[in-house]
Amino acid sequence: MEVTVAGARLRETSGSAHVVRSKQLERFEYDDPHQVLQSVPGVYVRGEDGFGLRPNIGMRGAISDRSKKITLMEDGILFGPAPYSAPAAYYFPLITRMTSVRVVKGPSAIRFGPHTVAGALDLVTAPIPDGRKGMIDIALGQYLSRKVHVRAGLGDESLGVLIEGVHIGNEGFKDIDGGGDSGFSRNEWMAKARYDLGDLGGAWHEIEVKAGYSNEFSNETYLGLTDADFERTPLRRYGSSRLDQMEWHRTQLVLTHRLRMGADFEVITAAYRHDLDRVWSKVNGFRGASIADVLANPDDPRNAVFYGVLTGAIPPSTSEETLLIGPNARSFVSQGLQTTLTWSPVTGPIRHRFEMGVRAHYDSVRRLHTQNGYLVDGDSLIPEGNPTETTADNDASSRVLAMHGVLASTVGPVTLTAGARVESIHGELDDALTGVRHQMIQQVVLPGGGVFVELPRDLGVFGGAYLGFSPIPPGQSENVRPEKSTNYEAGARWSPRGFRAEIIGFFNDYTNLSNICTFSTGCTEGDIDQQFDGGAARVYGLETYIESEVEAVKGIKIPGRIAYTLTEARFSKSFASSDPIFGEVEEGDHVPYIPAHQLAISAGVEVRRFAVNVAGTYVSPMREIAGQGEASPGAATDGHFLLDASASYKPISSLTVYVVGRNLLNTAYIASRRPFGARPGAPIWVQVGAKLDF
Repeated sequence: MEVTVAGARLRETSGSAHVVRSKQLERFEYDDPHQVLQSVPGVYVRGEDGFGLRPNIGMRGAISDRSKKITLMEDGILFGPAPYSAPAAYYFPLITRMTSVRVVKGPSAIRFGPHTVAGALDLVTAPIPDGRKGMIDIALGQYLSRKVHVRAGLGDESLGVLIEGVHIGNEGFKDIDGGGDSGFSRNEWMAKARYDLGDLGGAWHEIEVKAGYSNEFSNETYLGLTDADFERTPLRRYGSSRLDQMEWHRTQLVLTHRLRMGADFEVITAAYRHDLDRVWSKVNGFRGASIADVLANPDDPRNAVFYGVLTGAIPPSTSEETLLIGPNARSFVSQGLQTTLTWSPVTGPIRHRFEMGVRAHYDSVRRLHTQNGYLVDGDSLIPEGNPTETTADNDASSRVLAMHGVLASTVGPVTLTAGARVESIHGELDDALTGVRHQMIQQVVLPGGGVFVELPRDLGVFGGAYLGFSPIPPGQSENVRPEKSTNYEAGARWSPRGFRAEIIGFFNDYTNLSNICTFSTGCTEGDIDQQFDGGAARVYGLETYIESEVEAVKGIKIPGRIAYTLTEARFSKSFASSDPIFGEVEEGDHVPYIPAHQLAISAGVEVRRFAVNVAGTYVSPMREIAGQGEASPGAATDGHFLLDASASYKPISSLTVYVVGRNLLNTAYIASRRPFGARPGAPIWVQVGAKLDF
């Protein structure tokens, strides 16, 4: 299938676009989306739990926390719990279900919204097959890890169905003081049905229904370690976090109608609704001290007492030493109707591809956050007995009308692309604790354009510019501004058959770089879901990418990939912020959570029955607070190199036996320090599996 981006074929697009295809996904059988996306230049990730349950993804300088600054889609439909009202993505589809992953940056991003400052990510699920097709994939590994993946479909010219189910889980790699399970269990089901109505009134019609159900139970915590404890036992977890658990369930329903007239005109209309309910019970803090400060400076005389209580070494003696644990309950709704029209006429020597889209969207979030006090007794937690405290009780919603139009015209070797996106957003928040109701309206027009020039011998050069935008969520103060930027890129591409090499320079000039406070970045309860503006910032860098799928000799393929990203991101003015990742900012300070260097390399040898692949990833340290020069101790993640490998054998054409190893050097590194202390990336991990196609 030919992939088009912003009206142009992938190799002719005037912006950065990458597709991670099914073959690449299958080589390492990754379950963690972070590991997949690090192979794409210009995409940054920040690990947190070692599994990628709630990914932190950023692109080209956009802050990665909870992936809230990029547009997230599954099969072209927004999948975030509430993309406008609460953009932090606490849900992310299982990457093992996907048949491809599309990443779009640069001018091409104006097709997608609401967040265009950085780019868009589209996860593509399995299509309904022609004929009968299915597979079973079962894998077992360390830490009692398991995966069961079943997919079966049947289709002909008029009817088709597909059913898919996945279960993954493990008992976790962290050792809780006093024992306990630190792992998770997750399930996803999807069903599709298609009916071809045939030719009606001179147009071909097709209807498809997709339904899904997902749930998760994870013993996950935000509580990390002191640096000294991490050095001694990086996989330790304090017993005071033993009650921390996340539980959620999600439903989805999408009804799609496709209309086609000839080969040049198509209209795709989709109605969708997603519901997500989640409860995360977790350590919120002490009544009288900041856990972040305690773990950062445990030798301070006052902090030493709280550290002793947190680790169970000292019994609490005052109410200030009471540990607060809160079940943050949230319910989300995301629904809408969207239509995309594509038309590819030819006028004389000029080939056109026109796309126009309209989306009417509604999303909402219901927040009820409470907490109770507990006394730490060794490795046990005893309820304090005081009444439950309510820390947040509000409802937020957004009603949106979004439109885009893009025209790509090719004459000879030149393809010109121009377009615009329009967003009209009405948001409101009702706060039951304060009795205050907030309302706001945002309207924005975002133009963009680019050019691609095809040169001899499969070479091409391209460039473009566009306006980036990320909306304000409901409930903000009047002086808060939307995140906006003017983004530029230019590059060259060489793409003969089976090979691609690309180099791109980019520059994002922010008039306002912002962050929406979350618990995961260390924000206090009163600041959670509030936007903090960072003002002007400049992000520039270089992306290089090489991939090969050519046969070295007949019957022997040597696939390889190299993706390198160099990024410099600095604030252009001084300011003070209550957002802990900003803090006291001086002009020229680095923007947090953006690595200066990121390199991903993979290579393999594949013959008819055997395949061996090796991948290495290096990520330089990332600041967790704005600053200049070398980060002070405890203010950055660790730079690290991870080595992965896989091998597979096909005893018969329909059966593949495989083994995959992750972090084979068993590198211990601090993946995150927020909100509370040092947390590790996943250790060495080996899985053995078998996949049967039928």
